[in-house]
Amino acid sequence: MNSLQRHRHLYRWWRRLSKATEGTQNELIRQFSASVTLLEKVEARAEFSNGRTLQLETGNYARLADGAAVARLGDTSVLITAVSKTRSGPSPGFMPLTVDYRQKYAAAGRIPSNYLRRELAPSDKEILTSRMIDRSVRPLFPEGYFGDTQLSCQLLAVDSVHDPDVVSINAASAALTVSDIPWRGPVGAVRVGLTGGEVLINPTRRELNNSDLNLVVTAADRNLVVMLEGSGNNVLQQDLMKAIKMGVKECQQVVRAITQLAKASGCTKREFTNTSTVPDDVLLAVKTLSETRLQNIFTDATHHKISRDESVNLLRSDVVRKLGEDGVDGTTANLAFSQISHTVFRNLILDTETRCDGRGLTDLRSIKCDVDLFRPLHGSSLFQRGQTQVQCTLALDAPETIPRLDPLLQATGGDKNRNFLLHYTFPSFATNEVGRGGMGLTRREVGHGALAERALRPLLPQNLPFAILLTSTVLESNGSSSMATVCGGSLALMDAGVNVSAPAAGVAIGLVTRHNDCQEYKLLTDILGIEDYMGDMDFKIAGTSKGVTALQADIKVPGIPLRVVMEAIQQATEAKTDILSIMHATIPTPRHNKDNMPTLEEIPIPAHKRARVMGPGGIHMRRIQADSGVQLSWQGDNMLSVFAPNKTALEEAKEALLELLTDEEPTLEFGSIYTATVCELRPQGVMVKLYEHMTPVLLHNTQLDTRKIQHPSALGLEVGQELKVKYFGRDPATGQMRLSRRALQAITSSVKNLHRTNPV
Repeated sequence: MNSLQRHRHLYRWWRRLSKATEGTQNELIRQFSASVTLLEKVEARAEFSNGRTLQLETGNYARLADGAAVARLGDTSVLITAVSKTRSGPSPGFMPLTVDYRQKYAAAGRIPSNYLRRELAPSDKEILTSRMIDRSVRPLFPEGYFGDTQLSCQLLAVDSVHDPDVVSINAASAALTVSDIPWRGPVGAVRVGLTGGEVLINPTRRELNNSDLNLVVTAADRNLVVMLEGSGNNVLQQDLMKAIKMGVKECQQVVRAITQLAKASGCTKREFTNTSTVPDDVLLAVKTLSETRLQNIFTDATHHKISRDESVNLLRSDVVRKLGEDGVDGTTANLAFSQISHTVFRNLILDTETRCDGRGLTDLRSIKCDVDLFRPLHGSSLFQRGQTQVQCTLALDAPETIPRLDPLLQATGGDKNRNFLLHYTFPSFATNEVGRGGMGLTRREVGHGALAERALRPLLPQNLPFAILLTSTVLESNGSSSMATVCGGSLALMDAGVNVSAPAAGVAIGLVTRHNDCQEYKLLTDILGIEDYMGDMDFKIAGTSKGVTALQADIKVPGIPLRVVMEAIQQATEAKTDILSIMHATIPTPRHNKDNMPTLEEIPIPAHKRARVMGPGGIHMRRIQADSGVQLSWQGDNMLSVFAPNKTALEEAKEALLELLTDEEPTLEFGSIYTATVCELRPQGVMVKLYEHMTPVLLHNTQLDTRKIQHPSALGLEVGQELKVKYFGRDPATGQMRLSRRALQAITSSVKNLHRTNPV
């Protein structure tokens, strides 16, 4: 044990001893003596069915953190540290967990591509990975633990073969397990692929490119599912179920390895007391004052989101006031009311199958669809499901507008095909709240937008010549706005005439359990916001009538059995079919020959006229783009691509280009002799014209005479003098005329004069 390890070890045990009572100090001293020899580097390994190995180690890095672990798969290595501090003030009422996952360019052998050459704000990939880690570990913190906890992820090395996100989840699980932070783990995570019906565990980057499924599974001991996140290419229901089962089975290898790592490290958890426990007499008083009235509120189907919340808040204020008269502090009274509210709400569902809006457990809310809302837009739609309303607009643009993929994302699993972008926004008015404008996107918005984008991307045609931007704005929100975005986005794509393979829809499945053990539970189709808040799961599934294209399971209990997951998938499939039938009645197939559809045309430009089209500094192209609204780009040297938002703009741009290309240039014959007029003398030759209004071309010194000359003045040439030259066509690369006076020195040919006067 080196000095730094000894210092860290002594400090942690001194902190525990200073807080211990006299009765427990002797036991702590005994544990301290036994653990001194365990502060060395320890390792564990998890072997998967395909022979790949996940290596885990602790005790060698970041020893001052509460917990630290390094996970390695192939040559991809990730370090995660865990630190948690007990709050001294009032309880926040939720677990304040922060996950910071950052991908450093140096880990991929790169230098940041921005101006400062530094790591800047987190990318979407980093945010999405942070969310996956958060959702994988948050359910296993004990109830009532509200210590400020931070997981910091450092990408040490990436091999461009294994994506570091799954490795990071396992490292986070190991770091929390070997720490003294109260946590009921470990969990394990694997990525599951599917190729030709064969399930792949932790596929490589190349294998994943050919896979129909990209699914991340996180599971705890006893095959309990904790988190699901993935996308697929219309994966069949039975194939998805098989992949999930195989993934959960492989996760047990990681769980056992982390358990061995924790035992070898000799970690002990800090003492923790649930401060959110409410005295029984206070709970009884709150139950007496509010149970019947809460039941009336939660069974009144005439309530909507706002009125129901207002009724509950009024009742809360009344109960807190009455308890305050009996000497109960407001914090305890509010906590007791929240616990009774959750109990009443959940018991109504479990005992009587009563939902607060009067629906059955598998019923959908009323759905309304509309398309072609704004004629100037390429595509638009409005999807309304209950009190969730999403407006989608679609814009088709030139392929050049597709953002270039960051080199780090290429090495760490970024999307290769970025011709489709989905922007999801959730303004504050959607939930009747006041927010600050101009703020950046929240992590929630990034996550929901990415989920909807994954659901719609497999439907797009492979050879679409346009870039697509689908914008989703949530106008009202009362549950599952991301799945409403999938439905509205599918309608907008078909309204724009995009030839999707099939329409897609999404639905959220909720879960209510009796004691968080799923011995007694109910699944809810198309959950409301309150059912998400008071329930135990938000399982979003999207896809076509044939299969699944995206799924995301946000589970709030410490894992659910596989049978519950399979039942939820089946229930979601039935609901998805009903939603698709309603959407089909609005627009059955993609539109054809829509008036305002964009067009893309390529116009050949002779090489010698390219400069004329561009103009000085590109002024001509900028003018055409500004006047007509088109976008011009060069495809090679002699092909100009014209993207126009509509046919009218295309015609206007073509007229402007035709005007630039039209001239009075006569037809020149290869090998003929013409009379040229000297316009300018230059050290390398003379500039000549063959006819009026012609752009002068260079007649080089090497083509002026059979003798070698250094300057045209050596031949007595002057401006205005006329010369006989032979025409050899145009240079295929530059388009410049190829003229020669030297070729005439040894031959005699008839001279063709294109000037108005005869040469001197």
